[in-house]
Amino acid sequence: MVTISHIVKKIVREHPVIMEALRQEIASYGALAEKLDQPVREELGKPAKHSAIMMALRRYAEELRKRKPQEKKAASLYGQEIVMKSGIADIGVAKSGTLARKLEGLYRIVDFDKGGQLNLIQGNYEVSIITNERYAPHVLKALSDEKIIVKEKDLAAISMSISKEHLYTPGSLFEAVRKLAWDNVNIFEIVSTATELTFIVSRKDALRAYNSLQELSSGHQS
Repeated sequence: MVTISHIVKKIVREHPVIMEALRQEIASYGALAEKLDQPVREELGKPAKHSAIMMALRRYAEELRKRKPQEKKAASLYGQEIVMKSGIADIGVAKSGTLARKLEGLYRIVDFDKGGQLNLIQGNYEVSIITNERYAPHVLKALSDEKIIVKEKDLAAISMSISKEHLYTPGSLFEAVRKLAWDNVNIFEIVSTATELTFIVSRKDALRAYNSLQELSSGHQS
């Protein structure tokens, strides 16, 4: 049975800023309950008491605050070294029977000794290619017979070290995503390995993203 509590949690989880406001105890339960009245009503299929929505918000806020020790443990896994690269392009291409061979050829295009970057993110139906803007025309030429889904440029890559213990720590990657969302940074792509985490963001958001992740790694986040 769907309850007001379930619906309120669902709505809050879909809005990171609201979730963070509850977590930091800066939200007015009364005012927020009024804002949620219509979406709760639509999801529930009938009117909901204002007091019931407020109670659901209070309980969820308490639940979020109880997670703080675990969140601090997750955030402690981030290293102090953060590197930012600008002039990054993101190219999305549909998978095909001929794509794999062409992707291998991309490694001959990028000069890694001169700071070249090439990340290939394989999905079920497409591949994201993250590289320097100066290589993007060559990449597109090499993939001229493939279906290009998206081409984005004027991006930046923000990379930070992370302990391999994050592989066994629930919420470790979420902490970085949550911090960027709270600071209004849109994420284009995420590239992760056992000891490195990279966010691809718009160049206009790059400095804000860099400062945001520095706060996270230095333990100054709320």
